[in-house]
Amino acid sequence: MKPQSVPAGLAPVIAFVGCDGAGKTTVSDAILAWMRESQPTESCHLGIQSKALGEKLVGLPLVGSLFKRLIASNTSDANNDLDERPAEAPGTVKAMAVLALSLRRWRRYQKMMALRRKGVAVIADRFPQIAVAKMKIDGPGLTDVPYRNALIRWLAGCERLLYCYMVSYRPDVVIRLNVDLATAYKRKPDHRYASLATKIALVPQLEYQGSPIIDLDSTRPLAEVIAEAKRAITACLQQRQSA
Repeated sequence: MKPQSVPAGLAPVIAFVGCDGAGKTTVSDAILAWMRESQPTESCHLGIQSKALGEKLVGLPLVGSLFKRLIASNTSDANNDLDERPAEAPGTVKAMAVLALSLRRWRRYQKMMALRRKGVAVIADRFPQIAVAKMKIDGPGLTDVPYRNALIRWLAGCERLLYCYMVSYRPDVVIRLNVDLATAYKRKPDHRYASLATKIALVPQLEYQGSPIIDLDSTRPLAEVIAEAKRAITACLQQRQSA
């Protein structure tokens, strides 16, 4: 599906991306308050927030223990993020869970698009991408692994269609917040060190169908990061209006 450059009738979307601990929420909240001074603007979180969802599922009666075992298994797999072994095909249940999480992201994306069609600008915390096929970095979770099961191949095809749609409308500008591992872990001590290291290594590879990407060092003083983000967003929005 061909990416849309500046779709007619859609309000702008500013995407904030980066590793956990890079300051996406803090900086995007400041930009949200700033943009609301001049135009209707809302915030949309386009991540899957699997941890919060997992806690809800574990608390369900009868099936909670099943979800707890599945989550524990997935956590064990995630601890091997830095391994160079080829990706293994997920089982049917895990593949269905991955598709469910992608559908969760797609529903959030649809809510964002509804706001844009109403003329409301959007500050997006995270944004779907296909340059890196890892769900925890906002990419698809059923790509680049072998499938012998016809059902899993079908599930992977469904997920691929979701992402093809989501990346077809690219952000007006992407603010990519970069952070070193020590700072990220200090800010997010509840996250796995190895997982943070993997995400930090992958962030420079993220690409959003040609959208302009502004790289900011989020280890700098917060006021400086916010000011630089404001300058970049102002320039991009002015260019959008003149297009």
